[in-house]
Amino acid sequence: MPNIKIFSGSSHQDLSQKITDRLGLELGKVVTKKFSNQETCVEIGESVRGEDVYIVQSGCGEINDNLMELLIMINACKIASASRVTAVIPCFPYARQDKKDKSRAPISAKLVANMLSVAGADHIITMDLHASQIQGFFDIPVDNLYAEPAVLKWIRENIADWKTCCIVSPDAGGAKRVTSIADRLNVDFALIHKERKKANEVDRMVLVGDVKDRVAILVDDMADTCGTICHAADKLLSAGATKVYAILTHGIFSGPAISRINHACFEAVVVTNTIPQEDKMKHCPKIQVIDISMILAEAIRRTHNGESVSYLFSHVPL
Repeated sequence: MPNIKIFSGSSHQDLSQKITDRLGLELGKVVTKKFSNQETCVEIGESVRGEDVYIVQSGCGEINDNLMELLIMINACKIASASRVTAVIPCFPYARQDKKDKSRAPISAKLVANMLSVAGADHIITMDLHASQIQGFFDIPVDNLYAEPAVLKWIRENIADWKTCCIVSPDAGGAKRVTSIADRLNVDFALIHKERKKANEVDRMVLVGDVKDRVAILVDDMADTCGTICHAADKLLSAGATKVYAILTHGIFSGPAISRINHACFEAVVVTNTIPQEDKMKHCPKIQVIDISMILAEAIRRTHNGESVSYLFSHVPL
């Protein structure tokens, strides 16, 4: 693939390597370091003049440092005369702060969008945004990819009773996501209505749908402290589900998340590798990982060749 360079930030180099391996390319040379006062310094180690540049950086780990590193890398490539700079952000940072839900609250996802545009990004590739309207925060093209093809493949290959299962959303906001998967599998769906007293704490849950004597598969875009999905799993078991699985695009797993999963009734908690999971898997045998590098690699290839990326939503080869 001529005139293309792919660089990796420091947040998820393993995913970047898998993407370049699938494209038959090598990662571009870049050195990132910190000065003694913790300022981030980035040095692009090769010419990008006239190149189609892709920078892979996920919103995980030290999120603020990694976001700043991404902005600096975009700007470094832009002022070095790259023809186009695309930020590949598998897990978009600050995506949950997408609306003004109370007085004087910031819309931080919009601020991040502005920062990426001002830094010089010409295009954004991301996956399973927490809210689709974040695409409208940008004045540049945004491709919001979906992990759905990989999720469907995992369900068919790993759950024996998938033809009689029930796909469950742990909140009303994910109804569209689970109905899409349920339609593709030709199975029923249900949802759980939750009420929160404050952030990261669920007060009450009500199940809408029937999971009695069925395998229940919880599907959500992300899990942070895992309070919601663990409460949801208990609710499904008490409603008569035989087994409970959880499938999540972004496994953040902060705070007490790993302890909660270990003590919960899940058969497995399946996440994609938009966020590194190696350390968490050592402490939690229930966590399994789906590789989505093929979806991102195909999106990069199609973008570079000027082809439609929407084709990926149902036809990506895995």
